[in-house]
Amino acid sequence: MKYYSRRVIKPGDLNPAHRLFGGTLLAWIDEEAAIFAACQMKSPRLVTKYISEINFVSSAENGEVVEFGLEVADVGTTSLTVKCVVRNKASQTEIIQVDRIVFVSIDESGRPTPHGYSEAEAA
Repeated sequence: MKYYSRRVIKPGDLNPAHRLFGGTLLAWIDEEAAIFAACQMKSPRLVTKYISEINFVSSAENGEVVEFGLEVADVGTTSLTVKCVVRNKASQTEIIQVDRIVFVSIDESGRPTPHGYSEAEAA
């Protein structure tokens, strides 16, 4: 798995327990995974179709840096499934793992359309 981007946790990202708010982290994951999928699919227009079970393994605190690991898990004609792991940059401690985030390439009318991902090019 490659780690593609990082974010620093700021006071506005915290929950009442002074830890990273799960909803904020999930929004970051959806955004980061969508950017990754769009680059892989060579498709400027895609939607999040499905996010699998989420496993919060540990927490993160103000000032810490988290990084997003992403990899292609499966490929369909119109879809791409991504796996995501978020970890603490300094300690390498896993914070959350999402095994399946499915993105679907859509046309101007919002209908599924084939994308440009090629496993041969990715290898």
